[in-house]
Amino acid sequence: MTFGNIVIFGDSYSTFPGVVPKDFHVYYTGKRTEQPDLQSAEQLWWHRLMTETDSRVIQNNSFSGSSICNTVREWLDETSSFLSRFDHLVQEGFFQENEVNTVFILGATNDSWSNAPVGEVQFDHFEKQDLYSVLPALCCLIARMQAAIPGVRIVQVVNTGLKDEIVAGMKAASEHFKTDIVFLHDVEKIAGHPTVKGMEQIKDQILEQLTENR
Repeated sequence: MTFGNIVIFGDSYSTFPGVVPKDFHVYYTGKRTEQPDLQSAEQLWWHRLMTETDSRVIQNNSFSGSSICNTVREWLDETSSFLSRFDHLVQEGFFQENEVNTVFILGATNDSWSNAPVGEVQFDHFEKQDLYSVLPALCCLIARMQAAIPGVRIVQVVNTGLKDEIVAGMKAASEHFKTDIVFLHDVEKIAGHPTVKGMEQIKDQILEQLTENR
């Protein structure tokens, strides 16, 4: 299995110094005295996945603490949201200048933890206010990705511990937009974040579930 050229849209789970755009917040630093015990970017789920599948991550657009929707954590502004970051790449011409085969979305954790409005799945006619709720924002993000990157493979990775209504909405969005979807389970975490073992579990579950669904 190969994913070709990969773009990642993520939150803290996918961050490490030097592998995200300048000024993006990171969670894993390799300097924490407590666990999670990651010491290098090579231990992150996506790096392990890239290595094992002979794929290439050409953009890791992950921002620690970020939400998919435009209702963001109190110390952030809307430019940190998945939607805003994707729109910025479009405006920069990133997808015209680069061939992208697969996009991984591993998010909604901060939307769920911060009690952002969940809303309802919505497949078109998005208004500005809709994008402050999780499910309309997710659907809008996927729709914009498919419009900006024709033929792209989109993989939604659903974290453990999300609100049930968010999980159900992510599944409905996947069915409508015909994306791949991976449901994580039994991931080892400390302080809500995967350990080295947890990162390996995420990588393994992605590969296992995508192989089963081929």
